[in-house]
Amino acid sequence: MKIGILSRKESLYSTTRLKEAGIKRGHDVRIINPLRCYMNITSHHPAIHYKGEELLGFDAIIPRIGASITFYGTAVVRQFEMMDVYSVNESVAISRSRDKLRSMQLLARRGIGLPVTGFAHATKFTSDLINLVGGTPLVVKMLEGTQGIGVVLAETRKAAQSVIEAFRGLKANILVQEYIREARGSDIRCFVIGGKVVASMMRTGGEGEFRSNIHRGGKATMIRITPEERSTAVRAAKIMGLNVAGVDMLRSNHGPVVMEVNSSPGLEGIEKTTGKDVAGLIFEFIEKNAKPGKTRTRGKG
Repeated sequence: MKIGILSRKESLYSTTRLKEAGIKRGHDVRIINPLRCYMNITSHHPAIHYKGEELLGFDAIIPRIGASITFYGTAVVRQFEMMDVYSVNESVAISRSRDKLRSMQLLARRGIGLPVTGFAHATKFTSDLINLVGGTPLVVKMLEGTQGIGVVLAETRKAAQSVIEAFRGLKANILVQEYIREARGSDIRCFVIGGKVVASMMRTGGEGEFRSNIHRGGKATMIRITPEERSTAVRAAKIMGLNVAGVDMLRSNHGPVVMEVNSSPGLEGIEKTTGKDVAGLIFEFIEKNAKPGKTRTRGKG
C-alpha cells in the first residue's frame, strides 16, 4: 500500500517510527509536510500538489497534525478525503478533539466522567466562577494551550482570582477545573487503536510539578488499568470519532475522569514504557480498514 504520513518534521520520534514500521511491513511510505501542500479545490478532480508534483495513488494517510496548524492541516486531510483516500483519523474528528470546550461538551453529553469544569471568556464575576467548580485549589487552562502550556494550578482563592484576571486581560478563553487532589499529580495515558486499548501507562509529574507531561520532567511507568478505565478510554475515543487516540485520564474518588482526547498522541513515551510496537499496530489497523469508500465524511466536515 502507498501510505502518506502528514508530519512537519521527519526527525520526530513518532514520524520516524511510523515510517520504519510501515516499510518493515512492506508498504511504500512517504512523509508529507501538510503546510507545503497546496490544493486544487474543484468538483471533478480535487487534487493536492506537493513540491511541484501532484500527489497520486495514495491508499491511506496518517495525519500527525500539530495543534498550531489544525486549521490548514485538517483542510489538507479533508482534501485527501475528497480524493477518496482513507484517513486513519478523519478531519472532522481531529477538529472536534482539538476544540477543548466542544470535546468536553460532547463527552459530558454522553455521560463520560469529567472534572467539574467552568468555561469563561471575560466574566467579571470571578468569585462565582471559582465557586462553580467547588472552590480552590483549582486548575486554570487556556483553551488554546497544548502540552501543558497555559495550564496553572491555583492553590488559594486570591491566586485563582489573579490568574483568571490575568488571562482575562489577554482576552483568552479559559477553562477552570476542579483539582483532583487524590490523583497526586499522576495521570493515565491509554492508547486506543480501532476501539481497543492497546497500551497504557501512568505518568507522574516531576518534583514540585503537578503537570505530568513527560517532556516536562514527568516519569512514565507501566500500569494495569481497570475495566472501567478501559471502557471509558474506548468510549471517549469513539465519541470523538477517532480511530487512533491518546486518552488522558485521572483516577478520582468517583471513578476515572477524562482530561483530554488527543488525535496525534506521541509514540515515544508509550512504546519505551510498555515495549509494545504501537506504530506497527497502527499499520495493522490500516491494512484491515483502508479501502475506497471507507471514509465516512468524504471531506464533508
